[in-house]
Amino acid sequence: MSSPVKRRPTGHHHGDLRNALLRAALELVAERGPHGFTLAETSRRAGVSVAAPYKHFADRETLLAELATQGYRQQRDRFAAALASSEDPVEQLAAFASAYVRFAAQEPALFDITFHAGLDKSRFNDLAAAGDEVANLLLPASRRLAPDKDDAFDLLLRVASAAHGLAVFLRQGLFGMDGEALAATEEKAARTARDIARQNDT
Repeated sequence: MSSPVKRRPTGHHHGDLRNALLRAALELVAERGPHGFTLAETSRRAGVSVAAPYKHFADRETLLAELATQGYRQQRDRFAAALASSEDPVEQLAAFASAYVRFAAQEPALFDITFHAGLDKSRFNDLAAAGDEVANLLLPASRRLAPDKDDAFDLLLRVASAAHGLAVFLRQGLFGMDGEALAATEEKAARTARDIARQNDT
């Protein structure tokens, strides 16, 4: 009597194939960047067949878009907590800039997917909506300093751009590799945001 055939473990056995694929993709992004892997490699990492991802994701970009959406939602939560730390709009924008740097340092793969994957938001409604939620959360603080809508958006963009640049420099090791580098860069981001915001504080 022949012995029963042993089946290869698959992501189905943990009952959560979608999240297994998302976790596998996030690991690959952490190792290779958002452009350095395929759905087939994601399948192998998750322990499922190469056809399995297509039950949940139309293509690689659709999988990345879901991770980018998660990235925006994590940012929204972090930034909401940062804004709640003060009633002063200048300090709110400073806290946002600091939280931006911390997100980039603590969630590097999500940061890279959100900002460097080159996703077309017009294809992904949830992704576009999640990005809008972040902007809508932050704009009221800048509107208190620059009442004109376009000026407020420009102010927010300048603060975010400064924080983004500092976050990227931190990731590249320009501010050192020790444990104090993150705190120092957060403070740089907050200080820079204050300088930018006070130019509009009339």
